[in-house]
Amino acid sequence: MNIALTIIYILVALFLTVVVLSQQGKDPREASAVMGASSSFFSKNKGATIDSMLEKATAVAAVLFVILSVVMFVFVK
Repeated sequence: MNIALTIIYILVALFLTVVVLSQQGKDPREASAVMGASSSFFSKNKGATIDSMLEKATAVAAVLFVILSVVMFVFVK
């Protein structure tokens, strides 16, 4: 059981790292210079973009990472 938890923990940590590094920066000056007035169109379709999917994957992976950290702290000795 300890080995399985450790392997899952490492895989979640690696996945979280890859997802976070795959996201683009959120510099507002950069976005306004490139997007201009068309930003309102893209903000309407934010639910279907890759950035939105990466944000959701980051949130899920982070919660799973914290839960696994607590479980490993309690059960693995």
